[in-house]
Amino acid sequence: MNDRFFGAMTGVLVGTVVLGGVAMVLLWKPLVSPWSETQRGIAEFNRAEQNRQIRTQEAMALSEAAVFLAEAEVIKARGVAEANSIMADSLGGPEGYLRWKYIDMLAETGQDSNTIVYIPTEAAIPILEAGRVQEVTRAPVPQPQRD
Repeated sequence: MNDRFFGAMTGVLVGTVVLGGVAMVLLWKPLVSPWSETQRGIAEFNRAEQNRQIRTQEAMALSEAAVFLAEAEVIKARGVAEANSIMADSLGGPEGYLRWKYIDMLAETGQDSNTIVYIPTEAAIPILEAGRVQEVTRAPVPQPQRD
């Protein structure tokens, strides 16, 4: 009887394990799926939040860099304006400074000594040609004839 009892118990135990395994397989998805979806949603939300924070920090860094670049441009412009003012004062005013800049530009572009340079004046007449200008007389404007 002992063997029979042991065989019956083994059968019941194997049947219970098999039935429990089948029940677990059938119930696994409905029980675990909501939890799994929740965990996936939490992970996706955290990833989106992290990406938003990264974009915000990048935008703040760009904004801060733009402020510093603007300040640097203002400082540079003030320096250039002050240097131009000093140069203009030392060359007899803005006209002298512009002439000097023009001559300096010609020197930088590699103009040779055979090149004739005309420097414009206030009347837009080149200095070298000022002695040759003759007074232009106006011709009378013809009037229409009346019958």
